[in-house]
Amino acid sequence: MKIALLAPAGAMHRFGGNFKKPLHYAPLTLTTLAALVPPELRAEIKIYDETAGIIPKDIEADIIGITAITGTSVRAYRWADHFRSKGIHVVLGGVHPTLMPHEASSHADSVMVGFSEQTWPIVLMDFANHAAKKFYYQKNDFSMIGRPIPRRDLLERKRYITVNSVEAIRGCNHACNFCAFPAAFGRKVYRRPVGEVVREIEMLVGKEIVFPDINLIADREYAKELFRELTPLKRWWFGLATSEVAEDEELFNVIVKSGCKGLLIGFESVLQESQKFVKKGINRVDQYVVLVDKLHSAGIAINGCFAFGGDKENKSVFERTVEAVVKLKIDLPRYSILTPFPGTPLYNDLSKQGRIIEKNWAMYDVEHCVFKPKLMTPDELEDGTEWAWRQTYSFLNIAKRLSTFGTPHMASIPANLFGYRIYARNFRKFTRDVMTDNSDI
Repeated sequence: MKIALLAPAGAMHRFGGNFKKPLHYAPLTLTTLAALVPPELRAEIKIYDETAGIIPKDIEADIIGITAITGTSVRAYRWADHFRSKGIHVVLGGVHPTLMPHEASSHADSVMVGFSEQTWPIVLMDFANHAAKKFYYQKNDFSMIGRPIPRRDLLERKRYITVNSVEAIRGCNHACNFCAFPAAFGRKVYRRPVGEVVREIEMLVGKEIVFPDINLIADREYAKELFRELTPLKRWWFGLATSEVAEDEELFNVIVKSGCKGLLIGFESVLQESQKFVKKGINRVDQYVVLVDKLHSAGIAINGCFAFGGDKENKSVFERTVEAVVKLKIDLPRYSILTPFPGTPLYNDLSKQGRIIEKNWAMYDVEHCVFKPKLMTPDELEDGTEWAWRQTYSFLNIAKRLSTFGTPHMASIPANLFGYRIYARNFRKFTRDVMTDNSDI
């Protein structure tokens, strides 16, 4: 059996688009699905990640699995339609098909709803036995125990800054109203046995590790155990956490000792009123200085994320945010536009208010405005976001943010100059026409 696994990408993040290799680590979805293929099928498996290369239009396969988030769903559907027209059985899965299964079903022979680890092997066996069904649903007994090692050997390693991506904990216990993850999969937190995580890391070549988990400290006791066990390996790791990361002194000390060199933190806004709007009360704006200083003093660089467009924000938010980011010396600031993904409380609220103005999912890439802001126009929100990117990544402000000798700032210079600075300066190229154009398929 010939199997192809595809991860389409939106225009901004497609290979050759606006997202360059220096900021891109290998995702886990396709390599994990490849590892789950039943050995008795003796399958020939190929992976195509559109952030790292092109997807050929002439793929030879018996069955194709395509993963999609909301921003890539339109392109995923286009690819699905293309390959189905060639008589290939197409399976859709991921966040968006889970949120919108019946929409996805009009473009697929089979749809996997929920996490796919359970359903993907069943889909393949059913297909081999000529008994494939339209829908496959995750079961209530889903577990991450005994998960196979991802098939990293199927990746083109040179296309990524690292292929050492490792999942430890899945899920988040917070209820931010804009987050698609709990809307699709619920708020239950799933944990891999620490021993399994450590054994996988021991197998990897290279010093660096990336944990793409959406909240590494969702279970603090688990996190403490994991990082205690990771410490003897003397690796450098990067991951995602919330602003609570420094509140538990025992947890923080374990994180530092275990080799943490960088954290992505969702600061969301420099306005406390905006934290309330997005239901992220754990963020305390008045403590940002303390948090950043503590992380930097421990040698931990910060990828700080901010989302513009809350109902309490007017045009002054852009200047205030850039000023705060430069003053805080955040190593890699990242800006987005608040985006109401389908199925989220934010989408439901804005939809009831008649404020959703964009129905093409390709525009839901978090850098385009798809709703009516309360205190500015959609154009003002997009223009302000671009201005914030450009100002933050001007040579002067890069120098100001990375000026402190002896901190982790210095390691961020290449990512600032050759990553996000280029990203910031290319914004205007990605108009609606460009974002929604899939005529190459």
